[in-house]
This record gives sequence, structure tokens and C-alpha cells, in this order.
Amino acid sequence: MKKRILVAPLNWGLGHATRSIPIIYELIKHGFEPVIASDGVALTLLQKEFPSLSSIELPSYNITYAKKGKHFKLKLIKDSPKLIKAIKAEKKETKFIIEIHDIKGIISDNRLGVYSKKVPSVFITHQLNVLTGSTTWLSTKMHQKIIKKFDVCWVPDTKEKINLSGKLGHTNSFEIPIEYIGPLSRLENKRLKVKNDLMVLLSGPEPQRTLLEDALFLKLKNYTGKVVFVKGIMEKEQTIQMIGNITVYNFMTSDLLEKTINQSELILSRSGYTTIMDLAKLNKKAFFIPTPGQFEQEYLAKRLTDLELVPSCSQEGFTLDKLKNITSFKGLKSFDYSVDFKKLFNLFECE
Repeated sequence: MKKRILVAPLNWGLGHATRSIPIIYELIKHGFEPVIASDGVALTLLQKEFPSLSSIELPSYNITYAKKGKHFKLKLIKDSPKLIKAIKAEKKETKFIIEIHDIKGIISDNRLGVYSKKVPSVFITHQLNVLTGSTTWLSTKMHQKIIKKFDVCWVPDTKEKINLSGKLGHTNSFEIPIEYIGPLSRLENKRLKVKNDLMVLLSGPEPQRTLLEDALFLKLKNYTGKVVFVKGIMEKEQTIQMIGNITVYNFMTSDLLEKTINQSELILSRSGYTTIMDLAKLNKKAFFIPTPGQFEQEYLAKRLTDLELVPSCSQEGFTLDKLKNITSFKGLKSFDYSVDFKKLFNLFECE
């Protein structure tokens, strides 16, 4: 009988779910039986990617962004009672799932209540330091306190000086064992003929996803090149529309996404960490528009711009002319980093 491992990514856009995909494939490859647990679009995406695997719906955090970036932190504070209630429900549900489904291990990607003292529990995060402006010390302390409830923390980055997450994923003092598992991506770099001048990749919580979508559609009316626009909305069926020179998809599953990014000259997207890992794996040139008020994305975008890798600007400041700056930036490059998953999964071999 294969050991069942619960894989539970956070439903906050699609990033946590998509970076769980390579881990699920590795679990299968190493003789485990993954059981998927999430909610909303993250769960829908993984159900489409792995239709033969068991999946369970977890309580939703129901976190949304503020319409204005300056209200981002205030909105999170306002939503915190709702978040605490969801985590409590999640812990209760996890206990039930372990018993009913005979779970032998847990891999939680930022789901704060999915852990157990009865089975080995892994927490995946690229944020050992949680940036929240003047309250970074507090948010980091709170986050690290939660991570300590797990047996080990996997950071999807390299430990070396050249890395993708910067100060987010690197800290001098942390009590829990940390394993740097290298950048995670479900995509492969393939030499395909370039067919698209620009690919727009959207994701993330509302209302900011829609606000950027509306703004970009308005600006791209004046763009003369060929555009593929992926809204990042998970629905039952995939839809494709032609609007002038723009081909619009509601979503793409891994194979099509991989092919389309490889066939695109330039990627325009948020500076979410999973997107950065994907684009680095595919050696792509990109332009980033961080989510207003989200300190993590703003830090990552600024860092990569300062390193002369990827240009970026604020949502309000974006114009098509800014895409012309791309030539003076190097673009993202993949790391020559091999992960010993057999060693990582040894945690689940203990009786």
C-alpha cells in the first residue's frame, strides 16, 4: 500500500497551487500517493492537472485585496478575525482527514493550520521574513511562530548568494530546520519558434486582478504586435476569444502555458514569486507590475529591476512605452540546481 501524503497549497491566486505541481509529480515518481487539499481556484487547477488523484476541499481563507494599495495592510488586519477562524476550521479538518484517509505525511504550502503532531509535517514558504513595512518585525515573528509548529520548512530557492527571493527567503536566525529545495517550476525550457510579441499573465486575489486586466485591455488597444492574454480565471471550461490582435484565454493548464510562454518574446505579469520562478526556468524577458500595496511583490520587482534583470513600474504608472526599456535588461535565467527529492521524502519513510 502506497503511503498517502496530503499536499495542501494556499488558495491565494494560483502561485501556491502551480508550484505544488512538480512536488506532486515527484511524490508519485517516488512511490507515494498524493492527496490534494485546497479550496477555490487553487483546488480547481490541481483537479484539472491531476484528475485521477483524490482531492478534498478545505475551509477558505476568503482573503481579498484592497482596491487601493495604501489600504492593503489595513484590509489584512480587518480580515484577520476571518483568517483566524478559517485556520481553526482547517486544523479541525486536517485532524479528520488524517484519520479518514490514513495520511502518513503533510506538505503544506502556506496553509497555516494544515499540520499534525501525529505525522511528519512540512511547511513550504519563500517568506522566512514577511515584509509589511514598519511592522515587518511583527509579521515575521508571527509567521515564524506558526512555521515552528511544523517539522521542517522547505524554501523554494537556493541558499547561495545568487538567488531569487533575496531577504524574503534568507535569515540568519531560525530555530526550525530549513531545507533549500531550489526554485520550483512545473515548466520546461524548450526552443520553440517565437509566435507572440507579448504574453500577459494575470493571477492573484480580487479586486486587483480585475483592475489590472481592465487597465491593460485599454492600453493594449494601441499595441500593434501579437498578444496572448491569460486572465488567470479558473472556470469549468477553457474559453478562447479573439479581440483584434489579442487572443484571450480565461486560463491555461501546464502544457499549454509552457508552450505559449516559450513561444512569446516578452511576458507582462505581476511579480509574484511563483511567476518569477517559472520565468527564470524558461529564461524569459519580462516586465513586472507588482500588486499595489503588496510589500513582497514590490520588493521582488524592485530587487530584480535594481539587478538589471527585469524592468518594473507601478500599476498607475504603466504605459506601453515602458516596454521599450526591456532591451537594456538581461532577463531571468535558470539555476543549475538539482534537488534530491528522495532525501527530502525520507521524512515520510519514518514509521
